[in-house]
Amino acid sequence: MRKNFHMTVSLGYVGAMNRIECSVSLHPYFKVHAGQLEAAKVLLREFVAKTATEEKVIYYEFTLNGDEIFCREAYAGAEGVLAHLTNVGAVLDKMLALSTLTRLEVHGPATELEKLKVPLGGLKPIWYLYECGVKR
Repeated sequence: MRKNFHMTVSLGYVGAMNRIECSVSLHPYFKVHAGQLEAAKVLLREFVAKTATEEKVIYYEFTLNGDEIFCREAYAGAEGVLAHLTNVGAVLDKMLALSTLTRLEVHGPATELEKLKVPLGGLKPIWYLYECGVKR
């Protein structure tokens, strides 16, 4: 019984590896300016509506902690990230007028992160290199 379970997990893992190894996730944290939280929340729906049209989005969601907004997002490769930023650029400009980007993490494989270092460099992200993982 255990041997079959191991084989099933291994086969599933191999199929998922390509997605894990080429995906790039962004982790931006926004500190909303005083009195602007409701306006920022309206923008979250605009971000989601625009992102829903993207082919390379894997997941995209917002969470809040008081006046801090966190976006949990991942894309199929650096090209997906760049397409997303182009797509939501006008909404992002509005968000940055209502908040401060306090932290930006970019997680992914070295080959994909390298493609983002120039386009995202001005945002001073923290780069995290993919090492290993499991995806079901």
